[in-house]
Amino acid sequence: MGDVGIGMLGSGFIGEFHTQGLRYIEGARVVANWGAGTERREAFGARFGSRPLGSIDAVCADPNVDLVVVSLPNHLHLEAVRSAARNGKGVACTKPLGRNGDEAAEMLRLVREAGVFHAYLENVVFNAEMIRMREMIEAGAIGRLTTFRAREGHSGPHAAHFWDADLAGGGALLDMASHGAEAARAMFGKDLPVRDVFAWGDTLVHGGRTRLEDNAVMLIRFEDGRVATMDVSWSSKGGLESRFEAYGEGGKIIQDVISSPLRAFIERPAGYLGEKVDADTGWVYPVPNETYAHGHDAMMADVVSAFREGRQPQETFEDGLVVNSILDAAYSSIQSGQWEAVVVPTATGARA
Repeated sequence: MGDVGIGMLGSGFIGEFHTQGLRYIEGARVVANWGAGTERREAFGARFGSRPLGSIDAVCADPNVDLVVVSLPNHLHLEAVRSAARNGKGVACTKPLGRNGDEAAEMLRLVREAGVFHAYLENVVFNAEMIRMREMIEAGAIGRLTTFRAREGHSGPHAAHFWDADLAGGGALLDMASHGAEAARAMFGKDLPVRDVFAWGDTLVHGGRTRLEDNAVMLIRFEDGRVATMDVSWSSKGGLESRFEAYGEGGKIIQDVISSPLRAFIERPAGYLGEKVDADTGWVYPVPNETYAHGHDAMMADVVSAFREGRQPQETFEDGLVVNSILDAAYSSIQSGQWEAVVVPTATGARA
């Protein structure tokens, strides 16, 4: 159980979640960090006891860094993975892996050629309810799984880069349905390929600030004909929605990641209540231990233990590439109005 020095790339919202997810892992700590803005990365370093450095390359080249965690905006993922691979460092990258399948394939090529550890940071499949749902399905509790549904929504992203089409690469579909797509693969089994996708998406509310879709629906059809549905929104008021439903021949399992037994009516703000909460007074529903509830604790524990043991983590860049390929087909379907085949790019970046 040797110490693992983490190089954290990103000092924003998700970077803090990933860092908090390390708090119970003995011997794992952030030793160096970088993020946009000197003041912000220095504040991050002061909070978590790491050394703020001046660039992505500086973090990746730091001799005290064993594992690089990429918690950056989408347009910086490829650059960060390239630097980590060039410096021979293990790397874990937040979802979505790339802005599209070709970027994801290039990242997979880089880590394979460098022979370094790689993990895909998809937290939803690590929340306790999702793990239990999968265990019950695998135990046959609801018979053969027939359909799976995911509903995720909030009133819009918290950072400007999400709204920029060139930087983000996609809107609500890429941002949120990436969760549901991987959750569906976990429930149906990753050995069952996704055959094709049908999708709709449009800019219904936020046209004044983006050309990206702020609402979308995606159906993914597996090779055996079974279907999973993702319904996502950037215009859903009332706080974060994150519900997942599995239906089988002998029953159903329904979970709501954000449901909380804690509720309060307050006349004065009480500080941070939870991700994407729209109101800070009146009836509010604070999320206790949010890092655990969202799966970040279990996800980071799996990544660090896999890195230490020299084994493959539960989620790898291969999984991230499949998810990006599913979403590429969804965007093609929005344009064509038809079912579009899922084509996974090869690790050289060329289409297979």
